[in-house]
This record gives sequence, structure tokens and C-alpha cells, in this order.
Amino acid sequence: MADLRKKFRVAVLSVVKHDYLPRAVAAHPRFELVVVTDDAGQPDWVHERNQQFADEFGISYLRDIAKAIAEYELDMAVISSEAERHCDLAVRAADAGLHVVADKPMSTRLSECDRLVEAVQRNNVKFLLWNRNFLPAVIQAKEAVQSGAIGELHAIHVDFYFSKDAGPPKGTRQHGDPPINWLERQLEAHADGSDGGVGIEAMGELQIEGIYPLGYIRMLTDANVRRVFARTATHFHQVNVDNHVDDLATVSLELDNGIVGSLCIGRIGAASHPDIGEIKIHAIGSKGGIVISEARPEVSIHYRDQPPLEFKNERVANENDFLLMDDFARWRAPQFLELARQFDQSGSRDIDAFLRFVPAQEITEASGASVVQVMTIHKAKGLTFDITIVPDLEGKRLDQARNEALHTQRKNDGEADWILDLPGKDICMQDDSLKVAVAEARSEAC
Repeated sequence: MADLRKKFRVAVLSVVKHDYLPRAVAAHPRFELVVVTDDAGQPDWVHERNQQFADEFGISYLRDIAKAIAEYELDMAVISSEAERHCDLAVRAADAGLHVVADKPMSTRLSECDRLVEAVQRNNVKFLLWNRNFLPAVIQAKEAVQSGAIGELHAIHVDFYFSKDAGPPKGTRQHGDPPINWLERQLEAHADGSDGGVGIEAMGELQIEGIYPLGYIRMLTDANVRRVFARTATHFHQVNVDNHVDDLATVSLELDNGIVGSLCIGRIGAASHPDIGEIKIHAIGSKGGIVISEARPEVSIHYRDQPPLEFKNERVANENDFLLMDDFARWRAPQFLELARQFDQSGSRDIDAFLRFVPAQEITEASGASVVQVMTIHKAKGLTFDITIVPDLEGKRLDQARNEALHTQRKNDGEADWILDLPGKDICMQDDSLKVAVAEARSEAC
């Protein structure tokens, strides 16, 4: 029987592409980073990045992978190297008997993917490729499809547009200027935050990010791909033009059971999408459809003859909560805001003084953390509340408020006392009185 208390010892095999993967592993209480390692023949910039990460976590950096595996009694390897080295490092880790968690892509060559699969099977180890398939919104959509909520699945489409910039826009390179070097631009992007990925080999968006929309399609359909048609283009970024790789792609898929799949993917730049981008999944069935807004995140279920007041959009848990920090943040945020309020009363605007002030204070529960706040609309601007009680609407009497209000509490003389507008579904379903109020409101609306 497996020891459920065991803490797995983890080696980081290079951390030059992204560091979110080893950081996510380190944040889990069942895993412990014990060493960073890489091959001695790597360039100086690789060693510098590896050493920096090792120093941050207070662990050793060895320029010898075989030696690190032999000396540190490891259980698992986390691979976050340049994309072109993912497969080779993963095979070497598997052959050493280590379980492997690797950043995407697995490889850009099918032959290398086959080699990795064979190594994992031969050594009877586990392999996990970084993906987004198990975000709460995607899991909820999967459950809805399996339950028959939209009938038989006929088609699925994914929009996966990242708004990250990739340097100068297309057409900005002047005549006579040399082409932009791919690796140099990647290193610059790593430093300025416009993109975190690093790689020597130039790769288009379909190679780099294609695993995400393709993974969504496979997750929601459970169907194999029979035929593929794809087009790629370079529309946005000069570095992609100079290195002959796409920044935009469309793919059409013919799946098992006649299901039609399609995706659009691209690095479109922050000018068109100031947020993370546009990431949406559309699943179309014989009875209705599902729309997933992944970045919010939100799941909407639509079907024929759907009641007008039925919940269509349902917010789900934060999909980026892999660092297990959500509860801590909810607890600490009010405390931090209270300290900020106290410091503000001093009249100082010196950030260094504030940074000295905070750790010197005794941490107590922020005032007002457990009370109902009454504030004007203007003061509440930009805030989000699960329940909002509105004492007046556009200067009208309460009993003249808009018809779609969920529930009205009246005084003995029949005058409206308060109106509860529609809260989130998770609230209504947890309270019996609200369930009744929802049902009554729907019947009255009909």
C-alpha cells in the first residue's frame, strides 16, 4: 500500500523556459525540490538562469544530470528547459526510473514523442505533460456533456488567442536592418515580461500553444482525429516573419462519430485584447450548446425552450489556483487593507515607509471584515458582492422597482420593505428560502 504521507523528492531538469511549472510543484505539500541540474555543456545564460532559481529556493545546482540523479535519491523530475530539449531530458529521466512532469510541448517531432512514450512504458513510470484540461470550468463542461445536457455532441470549436506581445509589430523592420534573432528576442521577452518562453529553435503558435485547444477538444469529445486540414499565417509580429513561423493558425478536424472540430489560435498582441486574450470553447449538441469562457472563468449552458429566467452563466472556481494560495489570500487581503488604511491616516505617501510600517504591526482581523457594509453606489464602484441590497432604484418607490427583481419583502400595509435581486446560483442553491423565492419568481414571470 502506498504511503500517503510520503514526500516526493524532485529534481528540476533545467528551468530556463518557464518557472511556473517547478514553482507549482514546489507549492504542493507532497513535493520537495531538492536540486536543480543541467548538462555542463549548456551556454552561460542557461547556467545563470538555473543558478538563480536554485539560489532562490536554497538548493544546489549541479552541472551534471547523471550525478544529480545518482546522489539525491530522487522520485521525480520536473522539466522546464527550452522546448526542443523537453523530450530528450524526459527520456533520460524516465530511463533513470523517475516519474516526469514536463512543460509543453512534448516535442515538435512525432518520432521523439514515440521515443518518450516507449521510455515511459519501458520503465513503468508516470508522465504528465503540462496542460489546462483539468481547469474547473473545463471539468464542469465535461460533466455537462456526459450528462446529456446538450444532447449528442456534433461540433466543437475553440478560440485561443493570446494577447501577449512578441516584440515589434509586423512591418516595422526598416530596410537594411538585420532579421530579429529568435533566441535574443526570447531572452529579451523573458526579462521585460512580454513573454516568458525561451527557446533556441523558432516555433510558431500552433507548435507552442496548440496543445491547449487540441487538449480541450480531446477532453470534451473523447474522440480520435481522423482527418486534419490546417492553415498558418504571419500577421502580427516581425520576429515571426523574420524566423518564418506562424503567429496565427486555423485547424479543421474530422473526429470519430462525425464530430466536427475546429480551432483558431494566435499571438495577436495586446493592442487588440488588453486582457489575457480571448479563450472560448463552444460545444454544440443536438439539444443545445455549451460556451466556456475560460479566462473568467464561466460556463454557459443553452438549450431549446430554456426558461427565460434560468441561470445560463455560472462562474466557477478560479482556474489558476494551482498554487494553493486562494484561502490564504482571502484571509490576508482584509488584514493588508486595514494596515494600508492605518498608514494612510499618517498622511505619508512614502512607499518605503509603508513597507517598514507593515511588518512592525501586530496582525489582527481587519475591522469590518464580518459586518454588512452600507455604502453609496459611487463608493462601491469597481467592487464585487455576492449579495447587494438596493434601498432605492432610480428615485422610484420600492414597490415600483423593475419587474425582474427576485423577491420582495413587504410591510403589513403592503408597501415594499426590501427587494433581493438575483444572487449567484451557488448562493440560491444553498438556502431553502432562496430556492422557494426563485421558483415563485419564475412562476410569476411565466
